[in-house]
Amino acid sequence: MNFSDLQIFKTVVDEGGIVKAARKLHRVPSNITTRIKQLEAAVGIPLFHRDRQRLHLSPSGELLLGYAARLIDLSEEARHVVAGTTPQGALKLGALESTTASRLPGLLAEFHRQYPDIRLELTTGTNDALVNAVSERRLDAAFIAERPSSHALAHMPVFRERLAVISSLDHKPIRNSRDAEGQSLIAFPDGCAYRRSLQRWLRRDSLTTSRVLELSSYHAIVACVAAGAGIALMPEAVLDSMPQVRVRRNPIPRSQGEIVTPLIWRKGEASPPVLALRTLVAATGSGSRRRAKQNL
Repeated sequence: MNFSDLQIFKTVVDEGGIVKAARKLHRVPSNITTRIKQLEAAVGIPLFHRDRQRLHLSPSGELLLGYAARLIDLSEEARHVVAGTTPQGALKLGALESTTASRLPGLLAEFHRQYPDIRLELTTGTNDALVNAVSERRLDAAFIAERPSSHALAHMPVFRERLAVISSLDHKPIRNSRDAEGQSLIAFPDGCAYRRSLQRWLRRDSLTTSRVLELSSYHAIVACVAAGAGIALMPEAVLDSMPQVRVRRNPIPRSQGEIVTPLIWRKGEASPPVLALRTLVAATGSGSRRRAKQNL
């Protein structure tokens, strides 16, 4: 199997066809077609379903694409390491919206200052969506809310968060789950780790037995809580970043109320941009002072 054939194969997939791939690679389309046929002959299985002038990846092509992407990334990583050049390329980073708003601005500004040749692409999402995106190589790394359960993912502790149940100022203090009876729960959609923490604190097997208002913005959640629409669970750092909002903060037990946000990446696949981010996090002391095993 020729490495350059794998590069051509990935370019055809990324560009959506032979002609666009040929233009990107500065080759003639007939050459691209020949190289794809050579690759298919080498693996012994069709990599595309051909429908007139369109190509569609076969199941085998889908499998090979993942390996091709990994090999190409490793090749680039090796070239940069051996050459001793500064990290460059793209870093596809994911983060919770809460982390993005309250913790990342200073860190990302310093990252951009130290590594100006790295193009940062930031995506926000729920804990589970970010974990899936890293596992499926749609993201290189992500700041999530809880330690990943997958052994394929490495992690390091970063930000220590304190969670609080918030309610309107008119609501009586919430000291236990009984004080929250009858209240609607305002939370991000399924996949949110904070939503699961709230569920555990309320000692309910499922949130489906309660009225749930699902929103995708912390500003919207806080505004609805302040208006008396229900209660929510969120990091106090987020509330500190919105001093104009008036809500009651109700502390919950430390076992549910204290978490450490980890940075995750695929074990054994850290690219130079990911290594640069990990180095910065460790050097600036942004992480938890506890040094956890990183499962490298």
